[in-house]
Parts: sequence; C-alpha cells; structure tokens
Amino acid sequence: MCEYPERLLMPVTKITRKSFLADPQGRTFIDVLDDPEQHFDVVFNFFQSADRQRRMEDSELHHDRAPLAGVVREFESLPEIDRFLSVVHAKRSTRFRQAVGVLVRMIMESRGWEKTGRKGSLGVRSPKKSKTPAHNSGGLAFWFVRAERYLKVEGMPFQNVKDRCQEFDNSAETQQATVDA
Repeated sequence: MCEYPERLLMPVTKITRKSFLADPQGRTFIDVLDDPEQHFDVVFNFFQSADRQRRMEDSELHHDRAPLAGVVREFESLPEIDRFLSVVHAKRSTRFRQAVGVLVRMIMESRGWEKTGRKGSLGVRSPKKSKTPAHNSGGLAFWFVRAERYLKVEGMPFQNVKDRCQEFDNSAETQQATVDA
C-alpha cells in the first residue's frame, strides 16, 4: 500500500462565498455568485468534500490529468448544474465554468499545489449547432472542455511518462554507446 500519511490527515479545504470573493481572481466573478440561476452555493457544497478533494489530487498524482477530471462527471450530473449548462446562454455558462476553475485553483493551492500554466483536456467540443448549448461529443466531460493542471509545491512523488521516457532513452543511448566502444 502506497498511501501518503500527510494526505490521510489533510483537512478538507472549505472555500466560502466570502473567501472566494476575497481572492483577487474570485472577486471578478461576483456576477456568477449573485445569479440565482447559476446555483454557486451548490458548487461550494460539492467541492467541500474530503473524498472529492482527494480524487482531485489523485487525478494529478496517479492519472496525470487535471484535478477537475477526478470529479467532473459527478459534478456535471448534479441536476442544478446540468440544468443551468443545458440552456443556451454562452457568456453566462462560460463565466460559470471559469468560476469553477477559480474554485478548483483555490482548493488545490491551499492543499500544496501550484498551477503549471498548462491545460488538460476534459472533452472534445461537438460541432456547433444553432440554438443548442456548447457541449462535448467525446472525452471525459460533457460540458467542460479543459482544466488547469497542477504540480505539488514540494515536488511530485512520481515521474511522468514523458520524463521517464526521455530518461530511459538517454540511458539506453549511453548503454549502447558503451557497448559499441
């Protein structure tokens, strides 16, 4: 078993409306929080779960995917969220998805992670049809296209496949050069 004791003791990160609006980026989404149709209190409640926060971290640690990938299907299945995103109002739904990204960032940063500046894919956008909301035709998520990727501040416990491959290839080349010499 390869559990990390510090993760088992990690307290749940609780982001409230007040702390969200105190964040420099969060405060730019007051329109989302004040819109009763967007049900952002449901979003706050959803992400205040120890299990979901663990799955968000596991998504980065063990699956090399954005934290939102660990919970996005469950999140999108919430009736209030699905109902809101399934109505055609492109600007409001984009702002809503961005605000969710800010909330995820605040949670991950409070748990010892930092943004990479890269986005990970969550879905493949369906061809746009008039009078239909933007949704995906493939991938993990139905409504979300991509999400921010993160790294542990103190360093990742596992090497990603790309880095391992480069290290392996360099080692194989060195070994072959030794054999050839």
